[in-house]
Amino acid sequence: MPEQSSVTGPSPPALLDEDEPSPYEVVGGGSGSPYVVVCDHAGRRIPRALGALGLPERELPRHIAWDIGAGDLARHLARALDGWLILQTYSRLVIDCNRPLTSPESIVERSEDTVIPGNQSLGRSEAQRRVRDIFEPYHARIRTELDQRAARGAASVVIFVHSFTPIFQGIPRPWHAGVLHCDDARLALPLLARLRRDTALTIGHNQPYAADVLFDYGIVEHGQRRGLLHVEIEVRQDLLGDEEAQRAWAERLAREIVGASASLP
Repeated sequence: MPEQSSVTGPSPPALLDEDEPSPYEVVGGGSGSPYVVVCDHAGRRIPRALGALGLPERELPRHIAWDIGAGDLARHLARALDGWLILQTYSRLVIDCNRPLTSPESIVERSEDTVIPGNQSLGRSEAQRRVRDIFEPYHARIRTELDQRAARGAASVVIFVHSFTPIFQGIPRPWHAGVLHCDDARLALPLLARLRRDTALTIGHNQPYAADVLFDYGIVEHGQRRGLLHVEIEVRQDLLGDEEAQRAWAERLAREIVGASASLP
């Protein structure tokens, strides 16, 4: 992974053509709602300039490119919470908007068992172009929303939505969903307790992934560093297979998020 510090010399050309979508989509919620819903891996588009990153088309619908079902779940959840929603448009194979720029997984050369040809031996200028045109605008828009809320004295509760595969490297995952946090677990722990009241569900605590300040970007940058209530939620992808299932999970999560956040000072 090349160093992604500022590039000297001429600025690299724009990554996105004028007719290509923005790096993010914003869906505004009710002005009185404190909830901000963020979906870093909602999209699997690849900028036209990068082709398919050297991958055959059959690889692009896989989890390596995006969080399957997460974007639709986030839409339903934001609607249930009357919250403000932002979705990232482009594939994490271009640049992962939930990884610090110093992480080797920011622009991956290999994802799970798949080599990403278009990311091999990437030059600093090309890496910076992806940072400048996708990563930075996306996170700048989140900062703007949170700054504006703070300026008018409005509360913000930030919910990060992801999904995970039912099987990883041949091992089935038993969790229906996971509640993730780093050092600040103010919202995560009461939400975890509320979700676990349903004995038909297996809810992971920092499972199937453990949140980490060196590995995760969103909850650290937009939640923990600001001192805002926040949590990261993972739902297993086979439970999000259709709109009915997505809506049911969104309604369950919304109910428990509101209950958990209302119980806090």
